Amino acid sequence: MPRTTPPRAQETSMGDIDAGDPRETPQSAWGSLLGFADRYADLGYRSLAEQLRAGGPPPPSVQGTPIIVDSDIGGDPDDAIAVTCAARNLPEVALILTADEYRGRRARFARHLLDLMERPDLPVVSGADLGNTRYHAIDGLIPDTVAEQPTDIVAAVRAVCAGTEGPVRWVGMGPLSNLAHVLRSAPELNARLVVTQMGGAIDYRHPDRAEHNFRLDPDAARYVVATARELLLVLSDTTFTDEIAIGPGTDIYRALAADAAPAWAAVLRAHLDQWFARFYPASLQHDPLTLSAALQLPFIDFTRRRISLGPDARMTVAGDDSEGHPTWITTGADYPAFRAWLSKQIHY
Repeated sequence: MPRTTPPRAQETSMGDIDAGDPRETPQSAWGSLLGFADRYADLGYRSLAEQLRAGGPPPPSVQGTPIIVDSDIGGDPDDAIAVTCAARNLPEVALILTADEYRGRRARFARHLLDLMERPDLPVVSGADLGNTRYHAIDGLIPDTVAEQPTDIVAAVRAVCAGTEGPVRWVGMGPLSNLAHVLRSAPELNARLVVTQMGGAIDYRHPDRAEHNFRLDPDAARYVVATARELLLVLSDTTFTDEIAIGPGTDIYRALAADAAPAWAAVLRAHLDQWFARFYPASLQHDPLTLSAALQLPFIDFTRRRISLGPDARMTVAGDDSEGHPTWITTGADYPAFRAWLSKQIHY
């Protein structure tokens, strides 16, 4: 997972070291700093020790481990762009699941997009249909020849986990229905899944309701937050910003719309155009930012807090240690660095 402190390297060194000394891991550096703060607590470092202990050590590296993408692709185009980044650049991507399904169209669209990127090897499984009919911007973009996709998500996730002995990354980009179903149906997989989920908000722009992904399936959101062993929430507080918007005037859009653009890029451009015409004049890149967090790239700031979810999945930070669930949540991001990375992922 991403960093907890300002240094952006995946490894950091503390203290006096020589050039030939081995580099210190973030976990070891955290322990060293906590030991220092405890040792000199009476000299003004007690607050630092308390903050370090409350936050806990940085999670270990999971780079290179298999990735499962769980996406409501076909609505806001940030999902399709995230899937494109993953499929074109990450050989460790093992499975695409679709969430908030609409008659299987999201899965068929994902299958078509992957085929255009020459990834017929990457399986797609159609996930939970919550009965929503609003957020779709893929009319005319799915050829009739694209078949319905399989629907057994638990079997598909089990197959990915069976193919490796270590952790498996779950990158959630939609409502948490599929993940809740997997955790309920196959609880033995909980210890294997390292979850990075776009969703939740502390200071949501609509205070009378929960963030979109949590709101679509509140029961699933509450269950996952209470149950998942390794969970990082990439909050809407971090992702909802025009600093990561793609609109008609942006470099990424112009690249997708170029005459020489490959077929997959033309589909993304048409998808964006439908979104602009029907819903919003730009697409905020919530899900590519979430993907970058799962890749442990140095764009995200995060910390651990105890959070509680209400009946409608609205989130609050618990007032004391006896309440809520200790959860990693984002606190900010380096948006210019992220945008530069995203442009490189889409480049053809």
